[in-house]
Amino acid sequence: MPEIWAGVDIGKEHHHCVVINADGERLLSRRVLNGEAELLELIGDVLAISTDVLWAVDLNHGGAALLVGLLLGHDQPMAYLTGLAVYRASATYKGGEGKTDAKDAFVIADQARMRKDLGLLRPGDEVAVDLRTLTTRRLDVVFDRTRQINRLRAQLLEIFPALERSLELVNKGPVMLLTGYQTPAAIRRAGAKRIETWLRNRKVRGAAALAKTAVEAAQAQLTALPGEKLAAAMVARLAKGVMALDEEIAELDALIEARFREHPHAEVIRSLPGMGPRLGAEFIAATGGDMDAFGSADRLAGFAGLAPRPRDSGRVSGNLRRPKRYHRGRLRSMYLSAMVSTTTCPASKAYYQRKRAEGKGHKQALLALARRRLNVLWAMIRDGQCYQDSPPVTAAA
Repeated sequence: MPEIWAGVDIGKEHHHCVVINADGERLLSRRVLNGEAELLELIGDVLAISTDVLWAVDLNHGGAALLVGLLLGHDQPMAYLTGLAVYRASATYKGGEGKTDAKDAFVIADQARMRKDLGLLRPGDEVAVDLRTLTTRRLDVVFDRTRQINRLRAQLLEIFPALERSLELVNKGPVMLLTGYQTPAAIRRAGAKRIETWLRNRKVRGAAALAKTAVEAAQAQLTALPGEKLAAAMVARLAKGVMALDEEIAELDALIEARFREHPHAEVIRSLPGMGPRLGAEFIAATGGDMDAFGSADRLAGFAGLAPRPRDSGRVSGNLRRPKRYHRGRLRSMYLSAMVSTTTCPASKAYYQRKRAEGKGHKQALLALARRRLNVLWAMIRDGQCYQDSPPVTAAA
């Protein structure tokens, strides 16, 4: 049991640290700048009180990164409390629901002192940290691409609704077409053959069918709408923006796969049907790559939102509900890989169909499959063994 506890309320520019002893008495309370020199001074002052200290923080990334890195460099143990846990606990302390940095820091330290269920904070290894950065950036770019496509559709709809209705703008070919041709008149002047050649030169698949579709849409609208010229220029600019985002996504995919292959668990994770480099990278980024931090597959499933929580009250028992708090990244990687595995893995397909036959819906069956696959993946990583299909059972002659 530690001799003192240091709770740190994390902020962008400043942190607040409160140190308490076993009786809950404040030994130190200080607001400190989020800078290396100031944080090193704080660590030294806390260690001068006692070297047997447990640090506790309410954030494990972002503004807390420098403090966490310095504490790791000094081999200091750290516990992590979520912001929601601190918020709920603070209402039970003197002062009610009022919030100050000093109060929150004290609550963090006191909760770390009283609670025995807090796991130590273990930031992932170098590869896991890099994968978290890359996968987070890729997700942001994908969201940006979706917003850009929606803007492109809205702009095209104002001048050329027939073409907007005919094109699937999630594909490369239609977006490429809009970088060169945006109005009915321009498409009619060019003609199907010329547009087809223009698309083929840019290595667009199905160039003939796409050119034909564009010409048919142009022949259905002979009216030039007001503001068409400027709107066409905006359509071309938005289309080029989508193409640029596609290129960045492709670059990120290559970086993610290359970095993922460097992780010691990469071969084992990839052997699980449905778990490719990108989903495997998301799994490592979400877990830190260290299964020992979770203790068991059940606890990992709880963090991923795949283990139901009891909501019993009074005479009501067996009331299981999906948890409200879980890691969305972990759930995403397991859910999507389960979805893919139903088409690539006979065992997963059979399990999914069995759950559907039991009366579960599509989503429920996939969650059940994801939970089962998480147990398998846990055992594979624990034993360092790649996935192997179970041999068919044959009856004795």
